[in-house]
Amino acid sequence: MDVKYINPFVDAVKNVFNTMIEVPFTLGKPSLKKGNLPEYEISGFIGLTGTVTGCVVINMNKGIALQLVSELIGEEVTELDDDCTDAIGEIANMIAGNAKTDFPSAGTSISVPSVVIGKHKVSYPSGLPIICIPCVTEKGQMVLEVALKAET
Repeated sequence: MDVKYINPFVDAVKNVFNTMIEVPFTLGKPSLKKGNLPEYEISGFIGLTGTVTGCVVINMNKGIALQLVSELIGEEVTELDDDCTDAIGEIANMIAGNAKTDFPSAGTSISVPSVVIGKHKVSYPSGLPIICIPCVTEKGQMVLEVALKAET
C-alpha cells in the first residue's frame, strides 16, 4: 500500500483534531492489523471506489467519542444517543472531506461515512494489508485503519 494514499487521511485527522475539534492528540507507531474485528465499539467507515479502492475506518471507544462530540458541539455530551452518533458521522465526514482535497488519485470517489455502534466486524477488502495508526487523546486511544489499493 502506497503511503501517498495513507498520508491524506493522517493529515486530515491532524487538521480536523487541531482546527475543528481542538482535541490534543499524538500519533502512535503504525502497525499491521490482524483480523477484521475492531478494537473498539464505535467505527466510522469511509469507502473508496474507482482508481483506488478499499476503506478507511476510524475506530474509537465511548470515552473518546463523547470527548470528540462534546468539543465539536461546544457542550458536554454524556450519552451515546442518535445525536451523538450523527456527530461522530460528521467528524468522519470532515476527515473524508479533508483527505479528498489532498488525495492523489483523481479517479477515486470517497463515500459519505457511515457509523456503527456496538460489537461488529469490518468488511475489509480481501487480501489487503490493514495499516493501523493509533491516535492518543487524554481520554484514551482511537485507531485509524487504512486498507487501500490502486487498481491496475
